[in-house]
Amino acid sequence: MAEIAPFRGLCFDPRRVEIARVLAPPYDVISDDDRNALEAQDAHNSVRLILPRGDGDTRYAAAARTLDAWRSVGVLVRDKVPALYRYHQTYTRAELGPNPVTRRGFVCAVRLHHFDEGVILPHERTLRGPKEDRLKLMRATRAHFSQIFGLYPDPERLADRAFESAEARAPELEGRTTDGTLHRLWRVTDAATVRAVTTVLEAKNVYIADGHHRYETMLALREEFRASGTKGPRATTEYATMFLANMDDPGLVVLPTHRLVHSLASFDREQVLAAARAWFDVAEIAGGASDAMTLRGQIAARAAERPSFALVVPGDERAWILSLRVAPEAAGLVGPPALTTLDVTILHALILERMLGIDRAAQEAQSHITYVKDTASALDRVRRGEAQVGFLMHPTRVRQVKDVSDVGEVMPQKSTFFYPKIASGLVMNPLDPFEELASV
Repeated sequence: MAEIAPFRGLCFDPRRVEIARVLAPPYDVISDDDRNALEAQDAHNSVRLILPRGDGDTRYAAAARTLDAWRSVGVLVRDKVPALYRYHQTYTRAELGPNPVTRRGFVCAVRLHHFDEGVILPHERTLRGPKEDRLKLMRATRAHFSQIFGLYPDPERLADRAFESAEARAPELEGRTTDGTLHRLWRVTDAATVRAVTTVLEAKNVYIADGHHRYETMLALREEFRASGTKGPRATTEYATMFLANMDDPGLVVLPTHRLVHSLASFDREQVLAAARAWFDVAEIAGGASDAMTLRGQIAARAAERPSFALVVPGDERAWILSLRVAPEAAGLVGPPALTTLDVTILHALILERMLGIDRAAQEAQSHITYVKDTASALDRVRRGEAQVGFLMHPTRVRQVKDVSDVGEVMPQKSTFFYPKIASGLVMNPLDPFEELASV
């Protein structure tokens, strides 16, 4: 099963920089305005590594030069001793109430496996473009700047308990980013703790929560290094760098990702609702399109009983909640129940593909769909006419992610939004095909 290992991380020196000012979100959620703001925070913000400036492919070499420069002047320092890195993120979010929430996990090296080996399991489809970009960056820099987000089942919380002694001391790195999230990192080098955690994981599968593109890129890069020669089976290039969280931790939160549909030749709300009634109960919610909190509650109440999602259109304050009335197979859905009973699967198969004609290729190209993570923002964008129709979703549950992966299936892309995102730049992992990880 999963083989994890400590590694010698590359971290910012807190005596040289303010940690909060050099962290960045993952590359794929950074807008142009975000990028400019992050660069303005600090000359050493990690956005300069994960989204380097430059024309065409020259930007990848630029990132490598930046990395080398920061290491040479001591802004980035590589740890002398391999470690597991305990990582807490504490935050508040309106949908979750007023109390702070802490998500706990740890960063480590995880031996790479192809998905068909059944050790590291995906849960959603990926897009081609991001993988090509990330491969060029990793190839040029020989480093992992951010982690794949993985989950493992541990209802007894044995791995979490092993980290308690480390958490009793002050973290080595700490900072609060502009979104209000407090990031705290502990280096864990104690041999007994490392053995206890690796023992728990060696009996588990790892389920990818976020970072499918980067994981597949790490696999592709491993094959390139193998072709050119490596030191052996424990070479650093044989491992992914992952943040692993216990899927049984109450601090693990999944939020919805909404779909905004645009650029169709035509769209008729009444025609779609009339056709949907063959399979769905349709409930009209007065004012639902202007009140995000109320609409979230209405969707949640119905989704607790049956697969459900909401539909909104520009120029109308109403929302319509569609709840599946028939068995999935009666609607022509084929596959294991773990997949065919998901809200997002039903939306994509019955509405997007069958009714609106947005096939899998168009979904992958994102030619007609924009994905929006915030409910209020999604409603605002529909109201401004940025979409012909918006579909508001209920969050996919963590257990559903596991169930779909366990039966060898994948969800449509952007089916889950694990909040908050893992910070890029907190701990990085240099890659050297002739360097081996120490045995635990």
